[in-house]
Amino acid sequence: LRPGGASRQRDPSGGTDGLALASDPGGTLNFLAMVENLQGDSGRGYYLEMLIGTPPQALNILVDTGSSNFAVAGVPDPDVTSYFNAELSSTYRSQGIDVTVKYSQGSWTGVLGTDVITIPKGIYGSYTINIATILQSENFFLPGVKWHGILGLAYDALAKPSSSVETFFDSLVRQAKIPNIFSLQMCGAGLPVSGSGTNGGSLVLGGIEPSLYTGDIWYTPIKEEWYYQVEILKLEVGGQNLQLDCREYNADKAIVDSGTTLLRLPEKVFSAVVQAIARTSLIQEFSSGFWTGSQLACWDKTERPWSLFPKLSIYLRDENSSRSFRISILPQLYIQPILGIGENLQCYRFGISSSTNALVIGATVMEGFYVIFDRAQRRVGFAVSPCAEVDGSPVSEIEGPFTTADVASNCVSSVSFHEPMLWIASYALMSLCGVILLVLIILLLIPPRCQHRYTDNDVVNDESSLVRHRWK
Repeated sequence: LRPGGASRQRDPSGGTDGLALASDPGGTLNFLAMVENLQGDSGRGYYLEMLIGTPPQALNILVDTGSSNFAVAGVPDPDVTSYFNAELSSTYRSQGIDVTVKYSQGSWTGVLGTDVITIPKGIYGSYTINIATILQSENFFLPGVKWHGILGLAYDALAKPSSSVETFFDSLVRQAKIPNIFSLQMCGAGLPVSGSGTNGGSLVLGGIEPSLYTGDIWYTPIKEEWYYQVEILKLEVGGQNLQLDCREYNADKAIVDSGTTLLRLPEKVFSAVVQAIARTSLIQEFSSGFWTGSQLACWDKTERPWSLFPKLSIYLRDENSSRSFRISILPQLYIQPILGIGENLQCYRFGISSSTNALVIGATVMEGFYVIFDRAQRRVGFAVSPCAEVDGSPVSEIEGPFTTADVASNCVSSVSFHEPMLWIASYALMSLCGVILLVLIILLLIPPRCQHRYTDNDVVNDESSLVRHRWK
């Protein structure tokens, strides 16, 4: 959509995406005003400037599609340059509810409240939003980060302390009456992952801006509305299929998460990818520390090591389940410059890591694409981003459609445990059932004369029934 009119988005399936218009002073939602409203880099995240409270306090807020709370530093912290002082805001209202959020790395504890926010390079107007003021944190604010809070854009199922806490984007959709869709472009391809922190990027609230992509948008269904969970069918390295069971790629979930810096792969998949990259690269011997993230690899600054490595492709199921499409990243996205040594050497890190519980499409991949989070139609879209270029050449590709005849009809486990504690609970219940079954068998084998004669006091009542007190 462009200011003053409506357009249809190109769709490779032949369909179109009709998007409603929201209002600003000119009567339309001005997506061009949101272009390049982000700054940051893949190493420390992309952030949006936001004004919070009355009078407004300006803070930089990390954009995170892998969580659902909106939270800002509420007290001074040695690793943040600014914080939100709730006592100075006449519109702040504390809800008196403690909240703790844990991420794959880091955690924080704070108090829920509400206040008004405006986004200088966002939609017009002020809106009352749930906001957590962070009072304590551990490994959350890190040295060198230029953001002071986090904007969780995932679903309310992940909101803490409960899903009854309305998320930032849900509040925006309800109050501003914008379409239930946002899109994200992060422009850090080929640039140092912890550089000046001034790489561009765009968070478009309420729709899609055509200038931020080229070619077609390819959509994959959202499998479950908590994270942006998608279904991955296969991976290729240098055009060669890894030949793994497709369920391995989705163990125990596959998500699109702008708050994760790397492409994270389940351990078995990660091992296969590393072996395939090492096998197809033009480097005969390579330190294992590079693959595990404990060592950097350095080349002369006149060299371009990317030519030594293969392309990596991820196949996603299309909205038409009998088709798929693939998003591919060239090594310029996963062999990432991080440090210069003297005048002659440039060092790089491996932008892929292993994960114990998910495949995470993080910034390593997202920097190659314009990603559309179409919550209204329960799908995630990918299109090639024009800013994903290094030395004038594109470093990302989208191709399709392909048939899914060679993969299972469902690569996502039908049993989904959202928290590790549920695994523990399930095993505990299985053990308990086994013990009860064993006791019943023993009782059946005991001669009748030895069996206990039950009285009213022996009857299991509702207070102790597993039906009433079952594990949640």
